[in-house]
Amino acid sequence: MNNPFHLAFPVKDLAQTRAFYEDLLGCKVGRSAERWIDFDFYGHQISAHLTEAPIEEPPANPVDGKQVPIKHFGAILSMEQWEALAEKLKAHGTAFIIEPYIRFKGEPGEQATMFFFDPSGNALEFKAFKDFNQIFAV
Repeated sequence: MNNPFHLAFPVKDLAQTRAFYEDLLGCKVGRSAERWIDFDFYGHQISAHLTEAPIEEPPANPVDGKQVPIKHFGAILSMEQWEALAEKLKAHGTAFIIEPYIRFKGEPGEQATMFFFDPSGNALEFKAFKDFNQIFAV
């Protein structure tokens, strides 16, 4: 296994955050306290920390003709996991920033991708590669 990463991020409501990450995304809950929750985010540890400060929508850069939020995080899934998550999110009525599609089609690094916000406005990207050897293709 690769070394897991840790990411702490701000949230507005712990109950909404827990429902989103645990129920919708399927992340197991780890330790928690009055103002934070740890999640097993596809083998990585993410920590949702409660804040009263504004969480602003991040600016975006153009990538493959789409406006990609500059500040975002996510996971690289298998194609089967990605497709299942995309269908689950669509069935749930998720408002996508960028609808699920294949980016860089026919080019090195071709990938499936989708972007959406969590309940606190944190941008998430989930992607998949038919060939994991293409993750760092140039």
